[in-house]
Amino acid sequence: LLFARAFEPGQDETLSLDLGLLFDTSESMLKELRLSQEAAVRFLDAIPRARELYTIFFAGDIHISRYDSESQQGLTERILDAKGGGYTALYDAIATYLARVQDSPGRKVLVLFTDGEDSDSRLTMTEVLGLVRSSAVTVYPIAFSGGFTAGSSRGIKPQAFLSQLAEMTGGQVFKPSTSKELPVIYEKILDELKAQYVLGYASDRPEDGGKFRKLKVEVRGKGLKVRHRAGYYPPPLTPSSN
Repeated sequence: LLFARAFEPGQDETLSLDLGLLFDTSESMLKELRLSQEAAVRFLDAIPRARELYTIFFAGDIHISRYDSESQQGLTERILDAKGGGYTALYDAIATYLARVQDSPGRKVLVLFTDGEDSDSRLTMTEVLGLVRSSAVTVYPIAFSGGFTAGSSRGIKPQAFLSQLAEMTGGQVFKPSTSKELPVIYEKILDELKAQYVLGYASDRPEDGGKFRKLKVEVRGKGLKVRHRAGYYPPPLTPSSN
């Protein structure tokens, strides 16, 4: 059994989703901190207000704040006042956001402003990828170079991690090098958020409950591409009572 529902462009000024903004202020981001701050501010200016918004500023420490659709003003000043420095607890910051939204209904979108490097998390990359895969969050990394030399071993792993986050959740990675590229990026993200489809189906193999199930979505027509989650974990089967 298959059903589908489209998210149409807004009749309401509030975007019907829960939005997370993770803002990396660590030492590796110092050279691009101003561009990253401008990216976050422009993103907030470009999108309608989210139903609920979490902001997480992180370096070695993690600072999280929650806003509803009526209290999202004033964030610009806080973002521009953020100071850089310290180690990077990126994996822990992502896990912190996932823990806050795991029981909330509706669409969840996480936008990361980071170079992808982690130097101070308790969680490993494998552990946080497992948490993301079992969540219902779509991730859009805004990936910065972090001053890494192109193609260097130090730069490859963080960028690969960000690409993996986007691929497994149906999101997309964007790599701005100048502020001129930001409006186009935000327009693409906003267009996607306003024109997504939710597909659902009833499995004919309920006995596999609890195991990860891969998904593949195909569409007809030349030039059409679909991005979607790599799969999902169904709820485990509960024993039936006699």
